[in-house]
Amino acid sequence: MGMMSLTHWIVVLLIVVILFGAGKLPKVMGDVGKGIRNFKAGLNGEEAQDNSANQTLDNKSK
Repeated sequence: MGMMSLTHWIVVLLIVVILFGAGKLPKVMGDVGKGIRNFKAGLNGEEAQDNSANQTLDNKSK
């Protein structure tokens, strides 16, 4: 019941095509992909900044 069947996915795909149109769909999916990549890069960048801040604090305490 929690899983989506093939019929559900077909209905979702049809709704997306109706909303965005077949010509605009590749652009929308490309924008979604760029957004996901930027989000992941932001997460990795924040982790790198946090690690460098921790290293700076460790160096100052020594």
